[in-house]
Amino acid sequence: MVLRNSAVCPSVLEDQFERRRFTRRTDLTNEIRLAIATSALYAKMNGVWGTITELANVYQVSRPFVYSLADDLKEVGQFLFREAAKFVSTSSHRELAIQIILSLRLEARSSIGAISTVMNRFGHKLSSTGSISQVLSRIGRLLPTTIPTENGNIQYLVFASDEIFSKTTPILVTVDPCSSAILRIELTGSRKAEDWKKHFECLYDNGVEAIYLVSDEGKGICAGHAAVLSDVVRQTDTYHAIAHQLGSWTDRLEKAAYKAIGVEDECERKWVSAKSDQVKEKREAKYEKSAEAAKKAVTVYDDFSYIYRCVLGELNVFDGNGNLRDRRQAEDGINVGLALIEELDNKKITEAVNKTKRALPDLFHYFDIAKEVVNECKDLLLDEDLLKVYCIAWQWGKAARKAKKTDRKEKAREREQFCLEIAEGLCEQEPRDLQKEVYSKLDKIVQSSALVECINSIIRPYLNTTKNHVTQEMLNLIMHYHNYRRYSDGVRKGKTPMEILAGKEQANDWIAILFDIIKEKDPELLFAS
Repeated sequence: MVLRNSAVCPSVLEDQFERRRFTRRTDLTNEIRLAIATSALYAKMNGVWGTITELANVYQVSRPFVYSLADDLKEVGQFLFREAAKFVSTSSHRELAIQIILSLRLEARSSIGAISTVMNRFGHKLSSTGSISQVLSRIGRLLPTTIPTENGNIQYLVFASDEIFSKTTPILVTVDPCSSAILRIELTGSRKAEDWKKHFECLYDNGVEAIYLVSDEGKGICAGHAAVLSDVVRQTDTYHAIAHQLGSWTDRLEKAAYKAIGVEDECERKWVSAKSDQVKEKREAKYEKSAEAAKKAVTVYDDFSYIYRCVLGELNVFDGNGNLRDRRQAEDGINVGLALIEELDNKKITEAVNKTKRALPDLFHYFDIAKEVVNECKDLLLDEDLLKVYCIAWQWGKAARKAKKTDRKEKAREREQFCLEIAEGLCEQEPRDLQKEVYSKLDKIVQSSALVECINSIIRPYLNTTKNHVTQEMLNLIMHYHNYRRYSDGVRKGKTPMEILAGKEQANDWIAILFDIIKEKDPELLFAS
């Protein structure tokens, strides 16, 4: 009755609302409240926008009420699962931390300092530079320096061997050019005959034997070959023998020609602008002299670049019709080309020619290998014309991969594709499968150890991030990562070096394979404090 009195009703209601701001709604059952709390907590933890407002509108409740339910659920969950969390293996957190460290070090090529910063930012205990370095070294010691073979089987591979330098410290590397797998990587104090002798012996002891060796003319590697691989042919690296010695002269002579032309133009301008006859006469003589020098520089450049291209052409395995070229013909062609370059009468170029000549005796062994490979291809019961087309296509594909200038690369690719289209018309079976099989055999024809330079470009960033303080453990890690990582582009796209080498599909990622090794050889690492 009192509440109906108009004089007191408003004040009484106000007092009631002051004392009681919220009323428990019986229609919001515990199940509904749990559903609201679950949805809200999920939205908060995953950064989903609009969920809180939507829940408030659907259930006709305030936003603070929704937030309070989510907070209550989170608090209860932390209490309930606090004891269970104690039984979670302590290795899971450390294993995750080690995976992050390995990924940052090898895939992102980050420095130890940068990894430490990242680990600190995300609150990982394993974050000090000393701890990170110790973990990486400990894992590296578990890995071999030489590639392992299965069940003691012997693998016969082409060896491409060379040295990589970390400042003045040599790193001896041997690679299989076909698969790009690193067979052995070794930090040494020198690159003498004894070092290379030990390097090759370790490969043999691990069941990896050479079909033939491709290397430069380094004294240490040549002596090591003579001591251990004397029954194996050593193929002189065609890049170091010719392109490395003579190739740079093309650019040098071109720059010299343009410089001489610039001098000629300047002399002509001064001659034309002269006022007196006496000055004109002097400047005319100077102009004629500069014109003669420019003409000579242009001639030397034209002659050298043409002869050099011809010399490089003599290194081709197949002629324009896909026929295997004769070794003697290639030798004679290069000797004639070098003699013509000497006639240019440039002392420094002649010195480079003499270095090339010293490498000639071991430069053409790959023609003998090519003869065997072509016979193997003929055993595939290929049509002879089809085989020739594939040989030309393979040669253009190889040229495309070696070309550094975009226009040359594109031109070589177009010609390779043109040949493959012709082969497709001649082929009676699935052309791509046959092409793959022929290419894999032709890839055994290795002329250069340039792939080691590619490995150098892969290793170099790691050396730079450690200021060239390289260790064998780090090299072991790099070797494992490279051999088991999957290529994302190029001719080996989608494959790992070990897949190509072993001819078997690799099911696990490189880091999963690495953790299998850790669990087998040093499981305590995953539980260390």
